[in-house]
Amino acid sequence: MAAATGALYHRSVTQTAPGAASGLAAAGAAFRGAARRPRSRPGDLVARASARYAALPPRRRDVAQDTALAVALAVLNLLSIVPYRSQMHPAWLALLLVAGQCLPLALRRLLPVPALIASGLIRNVYDALLFGYAPLPLAPAIACATVAERSGLLLRWLTVAGISGGIAWSQALPGHNQPYDAIIQVFIFGAAWGVGTLSRYRRAALAAAASRAARAEAALDRAAASAAAAERLRIARELHDVVAHHVSLMAVQAEAVGALLPARPEAAAASADLIGSTARTAMTELRRLLGVLRFTEDPESERVRLAPVPSLSDLDQLVDAARGSGLRVTCEVSGPVTALPPGIDLTAYRILQESLTNAVRHAPGSAAAVRVCYGPAELVVEVGNSGPGPGARAARVAGPATVMAGGPGYGLAGIAERVASCGGFLALGPAGDGGFSVTARLPLS
Repeated sequence: MAAATGALYHRSVTQTAPGAASGLAAAGAAFRGAARRPRSRPGDLVARASARYAALPPRRRDVAQDTALAVALAVLNLLSIVPYRSQMHPAWLALLLVAGQCLPLALRRLLPVPALIASGLIRNVYDALLFGYAPLPLAPAIACATVAERSGLLLRWLTVAGISGGIAWSQALPGHNQPYDAIIQVFIFGAAWGVGTLSRYRRAALAAAASRAARAEAALDRAAASAAAAERLRIARELHDVVAHHVSLMAVQAEAVGALLPARPEAAAASADLIGSTARTAMTELRRLLGVLRFTEDPESERVRLAPVPSLSDLDQLVDAARGSGLRVTCEVSGPVTALPPGIDLTAYRILQESLTNAVRHAPGSAAAVRVCYGPAELVVEVGNSGPGPGARAARVAGPATVMAGGPGYGLAGIAERVASCGGFLALGPAGDGGFSVTARLPLS
């Protein structure tokens, strides 16, 4: 019997031992997995909650903030009357009404007036039931401030009337026979109304400031666009003057070289040298002009960019270049030579340059007369050439200068724009001897 019992015990142990071992192994693996699994720390929970809150639309963020305010104020009201619950019958209703008057604040910014009405009615029900203790009416006061901040004039006046009636009715109830009670109520709601009004004014001031900033930014954008357009026009005008003048001189000299070779090699060499110097001058002016658009820290680029712009002080070089192109030029300067405003100085130089370029291009070998007169109030520049003109029709312009000359090209239009930008007067057109004359009067002040 004992042997049988021992055998039975041995068999049962050997049959159940493998299952128990596998169960223990699975439990151990689960425990180790749980130990290796990272635990959520409070900081991570706060970070995730903050990220979700930041992803909410603005209206939902307002509701979330107001809900938190309503819940916190409800808890505060409950804690304030818990010590007096033995004096309230039934206590559960008092607790429910005290907490319920705070909950409408969750929608105070979405529905200001309904939130105030709901909170005020619940508070009036609490006062009408004559419970022994009542906390301060903070929830209706906050709703009142929200109405003062976010509602129109009519709703604000109706709210003032309703609050006044509610305070008067509550003070007429039994148990409100102390004058300071009414004073506290008026002070609380008056302060809430003042806070809401100040907040409304602040919101209006911020909106007005934002509107002014937007208008100022738009005005700055328009001014920047206008300045950019003016700068593009100026650069195009400068490029035209530089390219038209120097390239025309080089073209004339290149034709002269072809005509002089091989009979007059010395004169051809002089023309070739003039072509090289003219090309170098053109390159210098173009680099100076384009250096304004593309500034680098290279010292050579800086030197070229800061090179002085052409002016009437370079008149002799301009006349010599025209003479080297075969144009017989005479130059006369009258009046006391004084320092000119930069804009007037550059405009006068470009007018003379364009006029001499046109004479070289359209009347090669003719005679040209340059006259510069310095006056006390204006500067007069005049260029006339003999020979065939460009076939333009004379136009005398006063005030903003315009060009009525026909023919292709932008040279004469550029002259008119420059004179107009200075507020001067321009006269141009064919001369009596078949040539062409350009006269510009530029005010000095």
